[in-house]
Amino acid sequence: MLNFEKLLNDALNSSVTNPIEIFDLLPNKNEKYKALLRHPQVEVLEEWYDTSFNEDNTIIKMNTGSGKTLIGLLILKSYLNDGKGPAVYIVPDNYLIEQIFREANDLGIKVTKDPNDTDFETGEAILVINIHKIINGRSVFGINEMRKHIGCLVVDDAHACMKIAKSQFAISIPHSNSLYNSIFEIFRDTIKHQSESRLLELEDKDRGVQQLIPFWDWQEKIADITKLLHSQREDNSENNSSLFYNWALIKDNLSLSDCIISSEEIVINVDFLPIEVIPSFNECPRRIFMSATIEDDTVLVSHFNIESTSVEAAITPKKANDIGERLIVIPQEINPEITDNELKGYFKSLSANKNVVVLVPSEYRSRFWNDVADVIVKEQRELIRTTQRLKDRHVGLVVLINRYDGIDLPRNACEVLVLDGLPDARGLFGKFEEVALSGSRQSLIDKVQRIEQGMGRGVRSKEDYCVVFLMGNSLVKALYAPDAKNAFTEATRKQLELSRMINKEIENGELEEIDATIKYCLNRDPEWVTLHNATILKVKYNPKLTFANDTLEQKKAFDLAKNRNYQKSSQIIQELVNKTSGKTKGYLKYKLARYTNFYNNVAAQEMVINSKNLNSALPYPISGIAYSKVQFINASQVDRIINFNTSSYSSTNEYVLGFKAVVEKLQFVNYSANNFEQAIKDLGDHLGFISQRPENEFNKGPDNLWATGENSAFIIECKNEATTSSISKKYCNQLNGSLVWFESHYPLISKKIPIMIHPYNRFEYAATPHATTRIITKEKLEELRGNLGAFITQVASCSYDKPTVAGLLKSFYFEHDSFIEKYTVEFEAGSK
Repeated sequence: MLNFEKLLNDALNSSVTNPIEIFDLLPNKNEKYKALLRHPQVEVLEEWYDTSFNEDNTIIKMNTGSGKTLIGLLILKSYLNDGKGPAVYIVPDNYLIEQIFREANDLGIKVTKDPNDTDFETGEAILVINIHKIINGRSVFGINEMRKHIGCLVVDDAHACMKIAKSQFAISIPHSNSLYNSIFEIFRDTIKHQSESRLLELEDKDRGVQQLIPFWDWQEKIADITKLLHSQREDNSENNSSLFYNWALIKDNLSLSDCIISSEEIVINVDFLPIEVIPSFNECPRRIFMSATIEDDTVLVSHFNIESTSVEAAITPKKANDIGERLIVIPQEINPEITDNELKGYFKSLSANKNVVVLVPSEYRSRFWNDVADVIVKEQRELIRTTQRLKDRHVGLVVLINRYDGIDLPRNACEVLVLDGLPDARGLFGKFEEVALSGSRQSLIDKVQRIEQGMGRGVRSKEDYCVVFLMGNSLVKALYAPDAKNAFTEATRKQLELSRMINKEIENGELEEIDATIKYCLNRDPEWVTLHNATILKVKYNPKLTFANDTLEQKKAFDLAKNRNYQKSSQIIQELVNKTSGKTKGYLKYKLARYTNFYNNVAAQEMVINSKNLNSALPYPISGIAYSKVQFINASQVDRIINFNTSSYSSTNEYVLGFKAVVEKLQFVNYSANNFEQAIKDLGDHLGFISQRPENEFNKGPDNLWATGENSAFIIECKNEATTSSISKKYCNQLNGSLVWFESHYPLISKKIPIMIHPYNRFEYAATPHATTRIITKEKLEELRGNLGAFITQVASCSYDKPTVAGLLKSFYFEHDSFIEKYTVEFEAGSK
C-alpha cells in the first residue's frame, strides 16, 4: 500500500519553497489551522518571499500576539525545502522553547532540542534552542571555529535575545569567589584614589556601592588580571560559572573591557559584542531577526554584527492595528493629590474580582505592597508557577519584581496592570550609565522602552484588553521629557494620546471617577471598544529602521581597536565628541581617552580631566580635579527658588512631578547611596540653597554641601543605607573630616552646621562628634518628606507668586535656621 503521507512530505521537502503554499499543504495541521493564515501573516510572508529570500539579514517587526512564531517556523521550513539548512530557531528562554514546540507540533513541522540530532544536521528538523545555548564560551557550535554549520536561523524576540547575549559577553565574579579578593587587592589603591570613603564602604560590604576601575589602571594591570582569570577558567563551581562559560568570549578583548567592583560582585564586560568569535552564528548566510515593534533598532545592528546599510527597512504588515486594547491611566496626572497609599487600597479592592498585576523595580519597593499583596514573586520557579495560576484562575493582587519583559499574561491573567515606578537599569553597568548619561536621549530611549515593555505584559493579542496604570512620580516625570512621546511605538503613542484625552475629561477627579472610567474597558462597553478601535484603525508600521549613528560609529571604533588600530578608533570618537555637548560629550571623551591611552597616555590624561569636568560620574584622572568653590550669591532664597523652577520646568504640573520624584528618593534604603545623595543635592536646589556634591565631583569633602548665600552652610554626610542603631566611629570621622575640609576652603564662613543623615542619633562610644553636629533621623526625614509634599502642591497652586512662596518657606520651616530646628535633632553620646 502506498504511503501517501510520506510521499507528500517528500514532495514538500523537495519542491515547495513558498511559505504560504507550505502552510496550505502541511498534511498534519491541528484543527485550529483550518482557517486561512491571518492577513498580517500573509502580508509578511509574501514580502519576505518576494524580496528577502536570498538576503543575508532580514528584520521582521510584528506586534506581540500577531503570530510571529508561525511565521518563523514557515520561513525556516521554506529554507529547508530549498536545501539551505540546517535550520535553528533561537528564543530568549526555555519557556518559549516549549511554546515553539507546541506550535510546531500543531503545524506538523518536525523540531528538536538536540544540536547533535541527525535530523537537525541533515535538514529534516528545525533545532529550537535558547540564546544561551549558542552564545556561550563553551558552545557546541564552536568558539573561533565552526563546529556546526548553520544554513539559516531565526532569532525570535530579538531585543530580549540581544540583552541575554550581551550578558554572556561579561564575567561576573561574586564576593564568595576567592578571585574577588584577589582582584580587589590589585585595585585597592585605585579605589582609594577615586574615593577613600567608597573603599571603606566596599570593605564593609555596604550594599549598592560600586566603583568603575579607570581604564589606565585596568590596562596597566591587564597581565595580572588575565593570569588570575586564566588560572580558574576550568572551575565549574557555582560561584565561578560565569567565568567558566564566558571566559572564551571575552578573553581576547580583555584590554578593551570595563570593570566595575561592587560590594556584591566584580563585573567585566565589553561595550559591543565581538560576535565573530561564534562563526556559526556570525557567518550564517541567512539570518532572520523578529521583534515586536521597538523604535530604536541600533542594538540589533551593533551587537549582532549586521551591516546597517544592508537592512534599511523591516518587513511588517501593512497596518499596525493588530495591537491589543489598552486604557492607560496616569492617576497623578489626573489628580496630583491622589497618594500612593490611596492607590494601593484601590488596587486591592479591584483585585477582589480581577487579577491585578503590579510591576515594581526593586525588592525594596515590593515591601510597600506587603500588606495587600496575595503573592509577591521573588524567584524564577515561583514566577513560572504564579503566571500559570494567573492564566488558570483568579489569584488577586500579584507583585512582580523587575519583570518588565519575558512574561505573557493574556486575557483574564491580567485585566489590570500597574507599573509602580520607573523600571531599574539592570546590572552594574546599566546603573553606571544611567547616572553618567542621565538627561541624554539614549537614557530617555532606554527608560521609555522599559516602560513600553512593561505595559505590554497584559496585552498579548488583538483580542486582548487591559487597563494599565502608571504610578510613581519618577515614571510619570519621564513621560514629560522632551521627545519621550516619540520614543514609543506608533500604536502605543495613539493609545497614550487617547488615554490622555480621557484623563483630561476627569481632570482633578477622585478615585471614584477613575474607577467609573476604567469600567468602560473592563465591562466591555461597546462605545469604548469602538472608540479604541477607531483610534488605532489607521495606525501603520514604520518599516524604516532607526539607527543611532553615534552608536554605530562607536561600534566601528571598537572594531578597529580590536584590530589594534587605536589611532583610527580615536579619530572616529573625536569626530563624535566634536558634535556633542554636556554629559554625553564627557562620556564620549572618556572613551576617546581609553583608545588614546594605548599610544599616548599623557594626552589620554588630559582628555580624562576634560571628561571629568563635563561629567562628574566619570573617574578622576591621575592628578585629580581642582575643587571649584560655590559662590555665595546674595540673591534671596525665594528668588533662587523661582529662578530654579522657571528654568527647570515648563509648567507647574511638571514642577510637581519633578520635585515629588526627588522626594520619592529621600528614604532610608540600603542600596541607593548615589541616588540619595543626588536627591539631597536636588532638594537643596529646589529649596533655594546653593547645592553641591563635593565628594562626588571632586573626590574631597562632604557628600553634600548646601550654602544659603548668607554666610552660612550645611555640611552633610548621607548614611541612608545604614541599618545599625548607632552611628559608627567611621561615619563620625567622615563628618568631622568634611567639616575640617570646609573650614580650609571657606575660612570666612563662620556659620556652618555639620549634619549626619542616619536613622538614629546616638553615636557609638568610640566616636567623638563635633559639638555642633545635628542629625536627620528616620523620623525627621519622614516629617521633612511629609511637609515637602504639601509645600510642593502649594507652591504650584500659587504659580510661584513671590510673597506666597516666601510665606510658605517660613510656615514649612525651610529657611536656614528654622530648617535646623525643625528637621534635625541633637546627637546623643554613646556609652560603654
